[in-house]
Amino acid sequence: MSRKNASLSRRQFITGAAAAVAGVTVAPGVFLMRSAEGKTAEGVRWGLLIDSNRCGDCDACVTACHAENGVHGMDRPRTDAQWIRKVDLRDPGTGHTRSLPVMCQHCENPPCADVCPTGASFRREDGIVLVDKHTCIGCRYCMMACPYKARSFIHEPLAGQAAHAPRGKGTVESCTLCVHRIDRGEGTTACVEACHELGNGAMTFGDLNDPDSAISRELAEHGGSAIRADLGLNPGVRYQGI
Repeated sequence: MSRKNASLSRRQFITGAAAAVAGVTVAPGVFLMRSAEGKTAEGVRWGLLIDSNRCGDCDACVTACHAENGVHGMDRPRTDAQWIRKVDLRDPGTGHTRSLPVMCQHCENPPCADVCPTGASFRREDGIVLVDKHTCIGCRYCMMACPYKARSFIHEPLAGQAAHAPRGKGTVESCTLCVHRIDRGEGTTACVEACHELGNGAMTFGDLNDPDSAISRELAEHGGSAIRADLGLNPGVRYQGI
């Protein structure tokens, strides 16, 4: 067996074990492994496409994400949870700057899942990478392994949580691609919805495995790049104009 296949087999085993231990829920009525029909849609891989040329200085995606999932800051910018953040890029040659949303990249080969000692970090069959709060022990190995700095650790007791996005002190969290919306069949994420309603329409959500989806058609016509493609993680989030 090759190293890659062994790694995938290990991840599949861990994912299955985590689901069995957690009963595939993180809170009453909140399902992380199932879709509205009781299982993830076969052959689907959900992803995001972000056009950096159209992304402006607004933070509609950040505001919508955090409002949707009950993420509130503690006025501690260095340690506050950020499921999505805007990063300013500057070309040192030309001085040109642009703003870029960065979140969990929902990798096909997620290093966070590989290093998690309990299987709390796992990847669904539809490509969404999640954290099972029942089995997360707060070791933060996944945070160190993530090359995108996309995960946050919760230091304080939390109140006023959203029922569909359970959070807890001493656990790690990150973007879920609005899994609760996907499993209800609502079709898009809060960040994409806000980007089109309040922002510049720079974000597209859809099934990367469906050649007729809007995201696949856009990638086929104009292409897209992965951040740190050299790592071979095959993220589900792609960018244009970087």
